Amino acid sequence: MSEKEQRPIDGNSEPVPDPRDGEARELTASLRGVAELMDRISRDMQKAQLAEYINLMNRPWQLIWRNFLSGLTRGIGIALGFTFFAATIVWVLQTLGKLNLPIVGDYIADIVRIVQRQLQINPY
Repeated sequence: MSEKEQRPIDGNSEPVPDPRDGEARELTASLRGVAELMDRISRDMQKAQLAEYINLMNRPWQLIWRNFLSGLTRGIGIALGFTFFAATIVWVLQTLGKLNLPIVGDYIADIVRIVQRQLQINPY
């Protein structure tokens, strides 16, 4: 055996390069780079919560339940938001109607009367 090559401990026929060799230093540096890259990928996967996503995909009923609750809360939020928005507009129109503005006041008063009549006809 040459002095740059040593016999490996596990009995492989492949010689292990001498650590003082330039080729071995390059190999060690590239392995360190690969290890750092793997660490970074592992951290990114943990940040992305990929394991939790895969677990969720393996439990379809839990996914359906979460989507149902999500849709229900969105629907309630939209209904409440629209109710608040519509009530605010009706209130503003009533306030403008009380000001007795010449042309705009009559138009707004008609709109308010129509809305109030519609509410009396169809009580929910």
